[in-house]
Amino acid sequence: MNNVSSPLPPSLPDWPRALGMPEAYARVRACPEDFRVDELRDSETDGEGEHLLLHIRKRNRNTEEVARALARHAGVRVRDVAYCGLKDRVAVTTQWFSVWLPGKPDPDWSPILGEDLELLGQVRHRRKLQRGGLRGNRFTLLLREVQGDREALGNRLATVLEYGVPNYFGEQRFGRDGGNLAAALAMFAGRRVKDRHRRGLFLSAARSFLFNEVLAARVHDASWNRALSGEVLQLAGSRSFFVGEVIDDEIVARLASGDVLPSGPLWGRGELPSIAAARAVEEVVLAAHRDFCKGLEKAGLKQERRALRLPVADLQWQWLDGGQDLQLTFSLSAGTYATAVLRELVISER
Repeated sequence: MNNVSSPLPPSLPDWPRALGMPEAYARVRACPEDFRVDELRDSETDGEGEHLLLHIRKRNRNTEEVARALARHAGVRVRDVAYCGLKDRVAVTTQWFSVWLPGKPDPDWSPILGEDLELLGQVRHRRKLQRGGLRGNRFTLLLREVQGDREALGNRLATVLEYGVPNYFGEQRFGRDGGNLAAALAMFAGRRVKDRHRRGLFLSAARSFLFNEVLAARVHDASWNRALSGEVLQLAGSRSFFVGEVIDDEIVARLASGDVLPSGPLWGRGELPSIAAARAVEEVVLAAHRDFCKGLEKAGLKQERRALRLPVADLQWQWLDGGQDLQLTFSLSAGTYATAVLRELVISER
């Protein structure tokens, strides 16, 4: 890559959609109940151990706020409360938390429970929860007052079910008006950020922005769901990958079946594993954002990969309220965003 660096845009880019601009409008998240998320876990619980697992339903509260409330009530440090992933505030979500209570009895949680926080169950476990330790999430979304071309919307739903959507990081990753990106640039320029959590948010925002920029280039040339020569192909449901030096019939078949997925870089130290045409696309995009690249390298992050295509499992839809509202249900893998699905279907209004 060369040393050219372009300034950050004043607001987040409207990254291109695979299906073009939607022909329908809808009110999204008119209330928290319109956006329901349930964690999908595979692992069994031990029934004993130093960690207390709590299955919690929260409404209109973010994950970190709940974690702080649990720590405060249990008399432990915030870092002794763990969870698998962050969930939206404006939503009704069920997720698991673990609280490290070595040699301590289970607390009575009733004083902090209420309409916005409900305890669904609890069990002891030998290990704390790990970030990303989920099979995925199940979404139930209600789109209100849908207007526009219903037939075109139906066609989009069928296409998304078959092919998935571009696996963009959602706008919430970047903070209000992309503020986490501006903060990341300031941090990379020398501004000290003592709070580890905020520093992590800024690093994640910068990394996610670079990935979205590479993905946007692949959406623009319609290669986000197919393999270029030299593609880094990720095994579905895994972080393992291999380089497809030649895209033969076997790889094409594996792509079609969803067994492998084309991937893009999560930037950090190290060399791009991609080669040939795939690497050329990545290098052109990343060369325009050297400040982000160098900042992430200096922070010590190592390169990883993320799938460019997001399969949308078990997508179902039905019209409610006399055909005015549309309910969607679907499952996504951990670390992915329902907003990536919605932006291919409708133009969102609040």
